[in-house]
Amino acid sequence: MNPAPSPAPRPHRGLTLRTRLTCTTVATFALLGGGLLLLNWLGVRRLIAIHRDLLTPGAIPSSVPRPTSAPVIPSPAPTGPAHPPPGAVRSEAIAANSFEDFKRSVLTGLFTHSLVLLAVFTALAALVAWWFSRRSLRRLGHVAEAAARINNGNHLGERLTLTGPHDEVGRLGDTIDAMLERLEASFTAQRRFTAQASHELRTPLTIQRTALEIPLSQGRVPADLEPALRTALDATTRSENLLTSLLALARGESGLTTARPSDLADTARTALADLRTEITERDILVRTQLNPAPVTGDPALLAQLALNLLTNAVRHNHPGGHVHLTTGETRSGAWIEVTNTGTLIDPAHIPALFEPFHRAAATGTKGAGLGLAVVRAITSAHHGGVHAHPNPEGGLTIRAELGSGDL
Repeated sequence: MNPAPSPAPRPHRGLTLRTRLTCTTVATFALLGGGLLLLNWLGVRRLIAIHRDLLTPGAIPSSVPRPTSAPVIPSPAPTGPAHPPPGAVRSEAIAANSFEDFKRSVLTGLFTHSLVLLAVFTALAALVAWWFSRRSLRRLGHVAEAAARINNGNHLGERLTLTGPHDEVGRLGDTIDAMLERLEASFTAQRRFTAQASHELRTPLTIQRTALEIPLSQGRVPADLEPALRTALDATTRSENLLTSLLALARGESGLTTARPSDLADTARTALADLRTEITERDILVRTQLNPAPVTGDPALLAQLALNLLTNAVRHNHPGGHVHLTTGETRSGAWIEVTNTGTLIDPAHIPALFEPFHRAAATGTKGAGLGLAVVRAITSAHHGGVHAHPNPEGGLTIRAELGSGDL
């Protein structure tokens, strides 16, 4: 069983988690700072209003001593309505205006000064929040990078092995490591069972095929039984091919046991020689452009990779069709590409072609449906990838890219 296909990558929209944390911190600081500024401004305004008499002239403070040596001469009783002197009214008006100017200047200066301080400390809060969020999310970024590396390389044997405090991120890393360990054990047991079962079944199938071929080749089979025996022989041959494909698939998904320098161009020439008879029978014209393609990998798996690609291009073709086989080298590895003619293929059906036991019904071939699944497994084992796209005139172009470094 192959792992489920990876979900489509999410589009890069919106703000990052680090930016959101910084914005949340700054908004909280600015909101609380603005509230504190408003309360401070209202408090100062109330205090000025309460102690207005201390700033308004007219009342002598109690702390100033009054003169006691001069005699007190009573003033005569007023004979008409009391009116304050003009000078006193003017003095009180001037004092009131001066107080309002003082009040306005103090509150305006306080508000301006507080706003400047709030802006400065908000900027400092943004810098501090950005720095702390980077440190806090750095380990989480390591988790994402390691998980992506394990997913892209399809290597369940790797672990995150996070260092640092045992916080939420540390517990997340430990949980992912435990999950990877269970997945690795499950897939290893499954692949081991597939390989062992396929290997054990090859011997009885070989004996069965031999038991059918001998009497048929010696002509000791009655005429009425010969069609049934040939049908059984064909079924046995298909079962052997199926087991061979299952073994190749299990080996490809289990990773590499041996790795040494190889050349995909030589591997492609060998596959072309192995299929020469079938190519001639189907009247397929094969064109090659085999440039040097050095790669480090398992020679047996690489041979199976080239053979499956070429077999798929020949069998899923129409009589008199064409196949173009090319190899080449890139900065990070090598590639092999096969293009063939054939029926038109819907691009939406391309991913299903690499699933195990998928058969293209339109071609009428009797394959097991494991050829391209084996190609994907072998390519993944060599730290590479396989891509396919339909040709406008019909047929398919499949390109397998493999890494050239040590595996």
